[in-house]
Amino acid sequence: MLNFPRWKVVLISFWLLLGTLLALPNLFSEGFLGIEPVDTGSQDPRDVAAYEQQLAEAEASWWPGFLPNNKLNLGLDLQGGVYLLMAIDPTEVATNRLNTIQADVRDVFRQRGDREGIMRQPFVQSGDRLTIELNEPERQLDDAVRRLRSINPTIGQTQTELFDINVSDDRFIQLSVPNSAKNALAADAQGKMMEIIRRRIDPDGVSEISITPQGDARIILEAPGEADPKRIKDILSQAGRLTFNMANTSDSAIRSAMETGRTLRGEQLVEQMEGGFILINRVPELTGADIVTANRCFDEANRPAVCFRLNGAAANKFYNLTARNRGEIFSIVLDDVSMSAPRINEPIPGGSVQITGQFTIEEADDLAAIIEAGELPARLNFLEERTVGPGLGQESIEAGSRASIIGIILVGIFMMIAYGLIGGFAVGSLIANIVLLLGALSGLGATLTLPGIAGIILTIGMAVDANVIVFERVREEQRSGRSPATALQAGYEHAFSAILDANVTTFIAASILYLIGSGPVKGFAVTLAIGIVTSVFTAFVVTRWFTVMYLRTARPKRLAM
Repeated sequence: MLNFPRWKVVLISFWLLLGTLLALPNLFSEGFLGIEPVDTGSQDPRDVAAYEQQLAEAEASWWPGFLPNNKLNLGLDLQGGVYLLMAIDPTEVATNRLNTIQADVRDVFRQRGDREGIMRQPFVQSGDRLTIELNEPERQLDDAVRRLRSINPTIGQTQTELFDINVSDDRFIQLSVPNSAKNALAADAQGKMMEIIRRRIDPDGVSEISITPQGDARIILEAPGEADPKRIKDILSQAGRLTFNMANTSDSAIRSAMETGRTLRGEQLVEQMEGGFILINRVPELTGADIVTANRCFDEANRPAVCFRLNGAAANKFYNLTARNRGEIFSIVLDDVSMSAPRINEPIPGGSVQITGQFTIEEADDLAAIIEAGELPARLNFLEERTVGPGLGQESIEAGSRASIIGIILVGIFMMIAYGLIGGFAVGSLIANIVLLLGALSGLGATLTLPGIAGIILTIGMAVDANVIVFERVREEQRSGRSPATALQAGYEHAFSAILDANVTTFIAASILYLIGSGPVKGFAVTLAIGIVTSVFTAFVVTRWFTVMYLRTARPKRLAM
């Protein structure tokens, strides 16, 4: 128990040094650490000045590249930012999903060459119900039901079928989405939406945004450092449906459609981003699903634009489309708004496309993120919105820091009064515990929240619990007449099981908090769990190591405690 061979000393020193190196970057600015700032495109003088200052510091930084430079990620309540609670309407998800299978229903009824042999007229969709009228129900009903069952998909990883098939009046077949399928669709859409939201809000993956599910149909978004909730809501309010449609720019046709509200068969009147209207073909040539990447770029006049690249099959299709339609107009339409309507002068190979317009850099970045992230399965309904100012977060940091320092000082005074020099060793290991805790949070990229600071303060008290139990046991053994070395060994051996049981039960509680909690609760659970591990290590290894070195060096006949 009191034997510390050289390899153990090296291992302990390694972990203490590693924790110190991981925690060290929190003492310096990002520019000093050589972290180049991200250009947000903001024209605010304060943002520009902060960007230039960090860039200058990063260029002049001498921080070695092999050393860690990860700082603690501050949560919404410490850094300030935006909190949004959003909900998905399961009925809308079901309606959209039922709408997407209309082509499959039409195709399956056109098998065997009977183009209009089964349906009397085009089917009618009303919300989450699709009604099909049969031409000759006596002969066709069983065959029609069999065909519909063959295209009834299951949802996600579940075995829940999308729709139920009901027959009414022996002529009508109604496809309806049951509640079980709606719930499965909402859960499936929730996961997809969380990924799309992340790709829209943080396309580069450099922000510390938090996106967590709540139930099966709600999503919580926390964006630390974001000061404009309207911008985030605008980005998330767009469905993101992108299509490539051949267009008709005839002034007379457009004017007629605007005056009468009627268009030619197969055409649709849509608004143009730069003003006015344009007629497009209802059936798109390509969709956003054919896009591989999208990013902000600049046009020939050095104005912000959006460039994106099509996948292989779509690139060939786009080349053939532009080759067949030289001199014609095609439109790039996003959520029923024509973003760009260029003329096809020559075939376009390679599948690279550019959208130009009167964009700012921020608008081009947002549009590229929306295009690349893809289409939302349904609209997001914003239920709650909160904005936390950075000033309030700074006050929380200062208050938490003061509380932590006061806690360490008071605990240190108590330990040294109660246990003398040995209590001082416990204070040293307590400081090592805080350093290891901060280093672990920084290295793991965890987000520190206000409850997380509470977890650190709680860890300070818990860290000395083990030392108090051990020291009291050592005191009892020493009163029994044992030497300092044997009393210390007996104290650690007899106290180990009680301390382990207490910390295991606390760790289980922290795990449950992490699994069922969200946001700040998870931050508290993570900090508490890491603090338990580091406190056990420092109490049973670091404090004992300090004490053993003292016994070997001073060789006291009795521990003053």
